Amino acid sequence: MNESGSLLVSGGTEKVLRVWDARTGAKNMKLRGHTDNIRALLLDPTGRFCLSGSSDSMIRLWDLGQQRCVHSYAVHTDSVWALASTPTFSHVYSGGRDLSLYLTDLATRESLLLCTKEHPILQMALQDDNIWIATTDSSVHRWQAEGHNPQKVFERGGSFLAGNLSFTRARASLEGSTPVPVYKEPSLTIPGIPGIVQHKILNNRRHVLTKDTAGFVKLWEITRGIVVEDYGKVSFEEKKEELFEMVSVPAWFTMDTRLGCLSVHLESPQCFSAEMYATDFNISGASEEVKINLAQETLRGLLTHWMAKRRQRSGPRLSVNGDVPSSKDVSIRTHTHSIIEVDDGAENHNAMVHPSFEFSTVSPPSIITEGSHGGPWRKKITDLDGTEDEKDFPWWCLDCVLNGRMPLRENTKCSFYLQPCEGSNTQVLTQGKLSAPRILRINKVVNYVIEKIVLDKVPVDGSNSEHAFVSGVAAGQSQLSTLGDGSFRSGLKSWQKLKPSIEILCNNQVLLPEMSLATVRAYIWKKPEDLVLNYRVMQHN
Repeated sequence: MNESGSLLVSGGTEKVLRVWDARTGAKNMKLRGHTDNIRALLLDPTGRFCLSGSSDSMIRLWDLGQQRCVHSYAVHTDSVWALASTPTFSHVYSGGRDLSLYLTDLATRESLLLCTKEHPILQMALQDDNIWIATTDSSVHRWQAEGHNPQKVFERGGSFLAGNLSFTRARASLEGSTPVPVYKEPSLTIPGIPGIVQHKILNNRRHVLTKDTAGFVKLWEITRGIVVEDYGKVSFEEKKEELFEMVSVPAWFTMDTRLGCLSVHLESPQCFSAEMYATDFNISGASEEVKINLAQETLRGLLTHWMAKRRQRSGPRLSVNGDVPSSKDVSIRTHTHSIIEVDDGAENHNAMVHPSFEFSTVSPPSIITEGSHGGPWRKKITDLDGTEDEKDFPWWCLDCVLNGRMPLRENTKCSFYLQPCEGSNTQVLTQGKLSAPRILRINKVVNYVIEKIVLDKVPVDGSNSEHAFVSGVAAGQSQLSTLGDGSFRSGLKSWQKLKPSIEILCNNQVLLPEMSLATVRAYIWKKPEDLVLNYRVMQHN
């Protein structure tokens, strides 16, 4: 856009420039000439001339009054991604994919290589007699540029005449006539943290493998927001294969690295779809039947500082009716004060954060969200002061953290058939389908089979013979049995000496005890129909 704001020029993948009247939105003209994507544009202060850089490696000068290209400059050997001009629009600085920064006199076509970089040049900004360069690397460098009197640089020698055709510079490069850069080192460097350019969410949905611009491969734990392992400069693909686990956990978050960092997105109700047993997190004193919702505990960990500040500010003034307003209620509330109503007991209980969900206060993550009023906002979790309420946070987030309530979720059960192996003498223990949590482990199914064989059958001759059983399965059993975690008892007590050794199979493959039903369905069964498990007795103790 020109300085007066009356003219706007755009370009993109269509290889053409479009000139618009910024006041009316009308398109004034369309200019053709580039043979590839247009990546950079500059307008002179008057709005008469325009410079464009393209993936065809060319820089073109356009006269918008004459509606045509008046000059073409073949300076680069690859895509031109960034342009900056002197205040008088007499010279242009250009950079791009060929890692080089050039200075070109638009009138005489004389060009000079100022410096070369280790990474492609993305952006540049002229400041007095210096130019700031940003590349795909995270550091920013300042180079001398003589912006007020660029002719001083040409006096050093080493310039060449820019060609008219895109292959001119490529041919010169092949012939070995590459110019020597004027400057070897920047005058100032602002170091940055290497940006993440590649990532892979691991199957356990708690860890993410990343690779940064420096080539370092790291393992992150999402539920704590920290790096748990730095593998150094190793092959990302090989490390990904090495860390592969045959586990199936619902995708409770999405992720992108477009900003060079990990951005984790939680959306209700999908984010509440993943559960794990508390024992998987080594939570002290937790029963093996207790389940942890990953999103709920992660939200508690993120907002633990906010909850502490909120308790300090609110004190005994909180109501205790246990309700957080619905989205409809929130939309009609006043802006002047918070109306969050919570179950005080629930909030005190939720104040406890498990170690596996504790976020660092030294390098805290930031929350980006929006509530019922206003637009998106961003704060570090340690900058939350307790005044934020339903106007700032989504209502479902507050309901989860303060009251322990989660939106209705899709069915978390897995239906399956449990049948004896083909050719086995073992009697059928169940009629119809069984249903259990998707995260139920195969060792629980083993215990269930053992209990059915031992506890539901008694010796035929009244003795303790371990080979003679009669069926204890009642006739007319319901066609659908629902099995909770408690249905799979772990001990057989007085029947312990009758405990047989059981194997569970799927598709003729013996299943590992630590596998979950979801894992078996995803990696072994691989069919849309209900899961079929088979069991067989191996031996008796």
